[in-house]
Amino acid sequence: MRVVVGSTNPTKIEGVRLAFEQYFDEVKVEGVEVLTDTPPQPFDGETIKGAIERAVKSYSSDFDFSVGIEAGLFKFKSTLSGYIDFQVAAVYNGQIYTIGFGPGFEYPKCVVDEVISGKEVGEVMSKLSGIEDLGRKVGAVHYLSKGKVSRTELSRLAVTMALIPWLNRELYL
Repeated sequence: MRVVVGSTNPTKIEGVRLAFEQYFDEVKVEGVEVLTDTPPQPFDGETIKGAIERAVKSYSSDFDFSVGIEAGLFKFKSTLSGYIDFQVAAVYNGQIYTIGFGPGFEYPKCVVDEVISGKEVGEVMSKLSGIEDLGRKVGAVHYLSKGKVSRTELSRLAVTMALIPWLNRELYL
């Protein structure tokens, strides 16, 4: 099975590989750079739109599936910061796409405040953690969870959730 990811981020590519290998044999995954209309720091529905756009734009008939992954902040009342970060995945076969979410978590209010003022989460978290290019390595969630959860794992879970309709075609497709 050949899968393309609409990103060159190693954490996303590895998460996709791990998700597909749970169900399919001989999986080959590669990443490609994709230009999207999604802002660098997506909020709410922009996050879902970005995942879909990455999947659709990276697809070609050379692949069985394409995958788009986008992380973004979703506004929620009753949270400490007012937002929850979710990793969203879209799996596309050239005709239809399916969506999955990874577990959500909250950034510290000081991070969210800077993001709302125009900075990207990755930039703010790299500064806070002292880890340059944190989002392409283990991710902010790894730092905040004291090393227990990585961005690769969030990607794997989001893609796994998006694969559910493909694994149960008789119920969904």
